Amino acid sequence: MAPTGQPTGQPDSRPAGHHRLRRVVIALLLLAPAAGLLWVPWYAGASPRLAGTPFFYWYQLAWVPGCGLCLLAAYALSRHDRHDP
Repeated sequence: MAPTGQPTGQPDSRPAGHHRLRRVVIALLLLAPAAGLLWVPWYAGASPRLAGTPFFYWYQLAWVPGCGLCLLAAYALSRHDRHDP
């Protein structure tokens, strides 16, 4: 143990809340697609239509790149967390 109470080689200049906030954001990014797609009554309708396609279909199709972006952001945040000094 170092005199400051931190283990040697483990400097922690940021508060613990910073890491907790990052993990909460990661959890929200991972839960957003599930919440958006599993609550079917919210989007189980035909209107509004987009280019003649009912809302039910284009809403689900819009989540395909949305899921990818959420997963990419969560991965980037978790990777950044591992490389923090």
